This record gives sequence, structure tokens and C-alpha cells, in this order.
Amino acid sequence: MLELKHVGFETEDNKEILHDVSLTVQERFVAITGPNGGGKSTLAKVIAGIFQPTSGQILLDGVDITHLSITERANLGISYAFQQPVRFKGLKVKDLLSLAAGRNTSVNEACNFLSEVGLCARDYIDRELNASLSGGELKRIEIAMVLARGTKLSIFDEPEAGIDLWSFQNLIRVFEKMCEQTRGNILIISHQERILNIADTIIVVKDGDIVRNGPRAEILPALLGSADVAGPACDMLTDKMEGSVTP
Repeated sequence: MLELKHVGFETEDNKEILHDVSLTVQERFVAITGPNGGGKSTLAKVIAGIFQPTSGQILLDGVDITHLSITERANLGISYAFQQPVRFKGLKVKDLLSLAAGRNTSVNEACNFLSEVGLCARDYIDRELNASLSGGELKRIEIAMVLARGTKLSIFDEPEAGIDLWSFQNLIRVFEKMCEQTRGNILIISHQERILNIADTIIVVKDGDIVRNGPRAEILPALLGSADVAGPACDMLTDKMEGSVTP
């Protein structure tokens, strides 16, 4: 379980991005959504340890991780997947999966991880992580890395960013399967209705504050409804949250 208590974050030029954020993540699949520039990605990076909070406290299973580095948090069981996965020239997919698992994975193990994300193992296991891979392929390989790690908390920052519609549809199936099988918590930053629709809980972040937090059945209809229903969160959506996926 992840707990944030009165967490704040300011940039070096004293711009306040997060204001007194308190939340608990204990459900299996939690989605964070909200308008661009509202603080979603900053919140994810503060949880992962990429950014250090300027105030407040962060607990993972009761352990204070507030001042731990990203490496220390990773060792405690936190994974973070970037909006744009990194390409490693000269590194093969199997090598990356072994690094993620913390051991030399067998070919059979690597193939199983790739199969879990819908990739044909024989076509990818010896591929280099270079420009020959599409954005959708890299996203799924990155998810396979998270599966290989088997962490307590897996954070995905807008996994739909920059990918085509076909790849997005495949990603949805991967997340649905991951949600069914994972033993840890999944935290996804997203605008996409189809991702929000498989979350247990939806958290809405706007202007550095949590303005909505509750079960999907309660929060999602309000986000898709009128201004009278959605209140301060209603302006976060455009085109039914399908705007960021490339047609």
C-alpha cells in the first residue's frame, strides 16, 4: 500500500506544482487523470523518486521512503515506465529483460514475458532497442520489463502517448490481463477513457490538487458528463479522452 501525506513539490525557481497532496493507493488498479499541466506526471515522478518532495511524507507498506533515491525505491519494489521509453543502442530485448529481472533470464522465461504483452518472442528476443522498433513495440517491451521485475507498485506515465490506435488497442488488452494477474498495485497516468474504464479507482489532479478521488463507477460518469455534474474536473477531457492517440 502506498500513502502520501501532505506532499508538496516546488521547482528550483519556487514554482509550486503540488499542494498538500494526501492519498492512499491500496486498490489493484488506480488511474490518475486531469488536465495537462495539472501535476499528474510530477506526482508520479515524486512517488517513483525521480523528484524529491519539498514537503510531506511518502510511505510504502508502512516504510518511510520520502527521502530515498529512485534506485532505493526501485529496490523496495517500485517500477516506473516513462511516457517515451528509452532506446538503448546495442542492447537486445533479452538483455533488457534480464536486467529488469535482476538475473540472467532463460530464453524460455524471456519468451514468456514477451508473450504476455502480445509480442512474438522469436521476432523480438534478439532485436536491438533502436529506431527499428515502433513506439507501440517499445511500450509493450517496457511493460514486459515491469512484469519481469514483479514489483509491488508499477507506475505508467501516459502509456498511450504517441502511439497509433492499433497499438493502443493492444495496450488496453495487456493492461486488462496485467490487472487480472498482478499481485501488486498498478498506477497509471492517463487521459484515455478505455484505460480509466478498467481502473478500480480514479484520482483527478488539477492545479496541483486532488479534486476528485473515488471508485470508477462514481468518478468516470461525472468526468464524461456535463459541467454541472463534473464540477472542477469537467474541463480535463476533450473528444471523450481519445485525443492523444494517433489515428
